[in-house]
Amino acid sequence: MTRIAAWVALALAVTFLSWSGRALWQTWHDSDATAFARERDLVLRTGTREVAMLNSIDWTRPDEGLRRWRDASTGPLRDRLQRESATSRQKILRARTSAVANVDDAAVTSLDVRTGTAQLIAAVRIRLTPQGGRTTVQRKRYEAGLTRTSSGWRLKSLTVLPVSAR
Repeated sequence: MTRIAAWVALALAVTFLSWSGRALWQTWHDSDATAFARERDLVLRTGTREVAMLNSIDWTRPDEGLRRWRDASTGPLRDRLQRESATSRQKILRARTSAVANVDDAAVTSLDVRTGTAQLIAAVRIRLTPQGGRTTVQRKRYEAGLTRTSSGWRLKSLTVLPVSAR
């Protein structure tokens, strides 16, 4: 009886290993899964870069910064940035403060490759340096909506997320 149990156990182990190996091989060679992972990584890289860009400005070159903001955006966000461009320029020049943003952490929370839409959350650190003043740091969290355009993924929305006061 012990030999039969050993043979059965061996047969089950071989069957399980064969099934596991085949499933792993399929995962590694699944072009749909690979394509989705590449697109997710592209959304993460692009969204991270664009969130940082929309939080950065050199007050001595506001037109260049505002152009980069528009280039990183699409749809309603781009329309709003375009519409408020003159007012934003005046505020930037009046404040005489430069901002350099870095995304400390980000994650894609949803991605629909078929419709070309994605959501991203990001933790951002912004270094604010007023002319002749001391640099301060702000930390913000954002949710960003992205849309795939003919020129790549662009931000269609950018919303500040409240930080809980725990």
